Amino acid sequence: MTQSVVVQVGQCGNQVGCRFWDLALREHAYVNKKGVYDEALSSFFRNVDSRKNGGGACDIGGRIQYLKARAVLVDMEEGVVNELLQGPLREVFDSAQLLTDVSGSGNNWAVGHMTYGSAYRELIVDKLRRAAEHCDCLQCFFLIHSMGGGTGSGLGTKVLSLLEEEFPEVCRIVTSIYPSAEDDVITSPYNSVLAMRELTEHADCVLPVENQSLVDIVNKIKHMSQGGKPGSVIKRDSTIISGQGGLSGTEKPFDAMNNIVANLLLNITSSARFEGSLNMDLNEIAMNLVPFPRLHYLVPSLTPLYTLADVNVPTRRLDQMFTDAFSKDHQLIRADPKHSLYLACALMVRGNVQVSDLRRNIERLRPSLPFVSWNQEGWKTGLCSVPPVGHSHSLLALANNTCVKPTFMDLKERFTKLYRKKAHLHHYLHVEGMEQSCFSDAIASLSSLIEEYHHLDATKGRLMPDAPRLSIAT
Repeated sequence: MTQSVVVQVGQCGNQVGCRFWDLALREHAYVNKKGVYDEALSSFFRNVDSRKNGGGACDIGGRIQYLKARAVLVDMEEGVVNELLQGPLREVFDSAQLLTDVSGSGNNWAVGHMTYGSAYRELIVDKLRRAAEHCDCLQCFFLIHSMGGGTGSGLGTKVLSLLEEEFPEVCRIVTSIYPSAEDDVITSPYNSVLAMRELTEHADCVLPVENQSLVDIVNKIKHMSQGGKPGSVIKRDSTIISGQGGLSGTEKPFDAMNNIVANLLLNITSSARFEGSLNMDLNEIAMNLVPFPRLHYLVPSLTPLYTLADVNVPTRRLDQMFTDAFSKDHQLIRADPKHSLYLACALMVRGNVQVSDLRRNIERLRPSLPFVSWNQEGWKTGLCSVPPVGHSHSLLALANNTCVKPTFMDLKERFTKLYRKKAHLHHYLHVEGMEQSCFSDAIASLSSLIEEYHHLDATKGRLMPDAPRLSIAT
C-alpha cells in the first residue's frame, strides 16, 4: 500500500487541511466499523499504539490518539495551529511535525520565501524527511496553500522547491487558493504572480481554486436550501456547514468554503484510501493529464453540489451528475471549460457506479467537448466503491483545459496595475535576497504561460503534427 503526506502551509492551508483530516476520519470511521488499523487508514495515517506493535485494533472514533496524520503543518503565525492543538483533532497531529513562528509574513511573498525560507530551511527539510521515513512506499506530497498572503504564497512555494530538491521522484500535487479581485490584501497580485512562477517550475500538478468560485457555490447551496421545498435544509453536521469541525468555536464564513476544498482532496485521494473497480494511481494524474510539463494546471469541478451540502433533495439521475461536472456552475475557478480547449480530462467517481455508466457518459458528452485533435481519447477514469458519507455517489472532474487562461490574464492585469506605479514595491525590495528582477522574471513566466495557452486555443480544430499523442487510460 502506498502512502502520501499532506503539507499545510499558512493560515488558509492549515484551515483547509484541518477540514480534510476531520472529514477523512469521519469517512474511515463510517467504513471501518470495527476500528481496525488497515491499509486504507495507513495511506494517510500511521498507528502509534506501541502496545500493538504498530498494528492491530484502533478505535478511530473513541481512541483517535493512536492515529497520527501523515502531515507537516507550517505557519509563521501561531493562531491557527494553536487552535488545532486545542480542538478535537489535537491528538491526530504529531508535535514533531509542526513548525510555527509568531510574527507572520506581513502579506509579503519575499518575507515568506526569502526570510523564513532561509531561516527555517533545515527544520522544514528535517520535518519532511521524518514524515517520509514513516512511509513504507511514499507516493505523493499534497501541498495546500493560498496565493494571496505572505506565508502561503512565499514559504509555501519555498517548501515546494524543497520537495523537488529532496524527493525529486515523488509526485507533487498542489492545491492553490487564488484570491478574488476584491481581495482585502492589497499586495495579493504581487504575491500570486511571484508564487505562480514557482508553481509552474516546481509542481507536477496544480489544482487552482478561486475564492470567488467558492463564495458563489456556498451562496448557491444556501439558495437551494432556502428554496421553500419540504425537507430542503442543510443539516447542522453536514460536510459543508459542519458543527464538528477540527477548529474550536463557532462557524466562520469561510468554513463552508474550506470544506469544499477539503471535499476536493477527499475525492482525489479516495482511490488511494479505498478499494474500487478502477483505482486511479495518484502518479497517473500527472502522467495522463499533463502532455506539456508547464501546462499542469488542472481545473477541478465537483458534483453534485448538494452532496457537499447534504441538502435533502431527490437524487437526480446519474447522467445529470456527469453533465453538471462540465458546466461552469460546478467549476472551482470561474471558467467555462466547454467553450475552451481540452488537453485531457480525468473523471474520479465514487459510489455505486458501474464502468458501463462511466463509459456511456463519456461517449454521450464527448461530441460537445472540444478536445485537441491529437488527443481525442485523452480521458483518465477512476472508480472508488466507497461513496462520501451519507450519499450514493459523487464525481470529481479534473480538466487540463485552456479555460484557465482568463484567470491568469486577470491576475497579470492586476499585477501590472500595481507594478506600473511601483506601489508597495519597497516592502519587497527591503527583504534580503529579493531583487526587482524577481518581479520581471515572474511576470515574464506568467506571460509565457498565457501565451502557451493562447497558442493552443489558436490551434482549435487543427492538427498539431509534432504534438505528442496520449491514449485513453482506464
